Amino acid sequence: PSRSGQQLWAGLLLAVCCHPGGTVDEESPVQEEQDKAMQADMLSTVSSSNTQFALDLYKLLVFTNPDDNVIFSPVSISTSVALLGLGARGTTLAEIVKGLKFSPTLSRVADNHRGFQHLVRTLNQPREQLQLSMGNAMFIREQLEVLASFLDDARALYAAQVVPTDFEQPAAAEQLINDFVSNETHGKIVDLISNLDQDTAVILVHYIYLKAKWETPFDPEHTFKSRFYLNKSQSVQVPMMKVEDLTVPYLRDEALSCTVVELKYLGNVSALLILPDQGKMQKVEAKLLPETLARWRNNLKPRFINELYLPKFSISGSYELQRILPHIGIREAFSTQCDLSGITTCHQLQVAQVVHRALLDVAEEGTEAAAATAMKIVPLSGTLNPTILQYDKPFLMNIYDTNSDTILFLAKVSNPSQSQSS
Repeated sequence: PSRSGQQLWAGLLLAVCCHPGGTVDEESPVQEEQDKAMQADMLSTVSSSNTQFALDLYKLLVFTNPDDNVIFSPVSISTSVALLGLGARGTTLAEIVKGLKFSPTLSRVADNHRGFQHLVRTLNQPREQLQLSMGNAMFIREQLEVLASFLDDARALYAAQVVPTDFEQPAAAEQLINDFVSNETHGKIVDLISNLDQDTAVILVHYIYLKAKWETPFDPEHTFKSRFYLNKSQSVQVPMMKVEDLTVPYLRDEALSCTVVELKYLGNVSALLILPDQGKMQKVEAKLLPETLARWRNNLKPRFINELYLPKFSISGSYELQRILPHIGIREAFSTQCDLSGITTCHQLQVAQVVHRALLDVAEEGTEAAAATAMKIVPLSGTLNPTILQYDKPFLMNIYDTNSDTILFLAKVSNPSQSQSS
């Protein structure tokens, strides 16, 4: 069956150097319901910080691999780092707050966590025609004395599952974590963790899974082999999908030499497809700022498109973020100065590794044919000046949740025929 789904996993690996002991408190506090207006305000603050974080991170990932495909889930990474921030103190916490683009005052830090709580709840609300789920799990060394306050907050704010784990049996621990990740991502991410150290104390896992159907599906019978131009002189053959006679939110940005189109999925998720003119990708990337995204979104106007061509592709990315996050100021968490004293009574705790893996699958219709019947209404002027959109050169794809204005996945499709990017 043709598929249109995006799946991802992200994790944080913490190394420990002390003798753990103690038990885990199983009690979970009942959170008071927040006032709706305050909830909306907190959610909006978190979403806007997440957007800034997403675009900063995108530029770093592109800088390290300028010609490669890039695919990651900014909301997954920021949620993982924010969860870590729950247990961070001192400079470690200050760097996390600043790196996540949050207000540094203490009262606002508490609001940030509540903002994430609302975000997790919003994204996990059941939707018709769409599978979207995100969550956290903490695999904690069985003998480690984890603070009850941290466990309670992790559960209440981040819906984190807590799994006591015997890291002294590394193979069994790997199997436990990999099975969990595979299950939560519907078999898309397998064998993520390997070569576990017996001294591992905590592994934080964050996953996000999206399987979406286009509001206007592409007809698989119209998919054909076509050229995708990597640059002026090189091209590759790719399966090219085609849809005719549709009206979509559209914008031509002459200042940045690009065309922006919004393709909607069922269930309040949209894909913003940004197509720079030949050779203008770096110009667009340099201006990839929250205000640019806002300007595009505010200026999109319905436009009748005679033909739209989009490659069918599957790309994935795997990143070791402990090498990248220091560039946005999150350094101490990966050093011996790391202060995670809000997690455990054991103070020699540092983040050894941050693994993030994402997969983006774009296909004609989704897991099954859409049941909706679309009537074509063609304006009379449609045939005089046909508008034809061809995504046949590198483009950007921003998949976002319209309920919370949150970027779920951010991708640069440099070469749709390459399934892997590192």
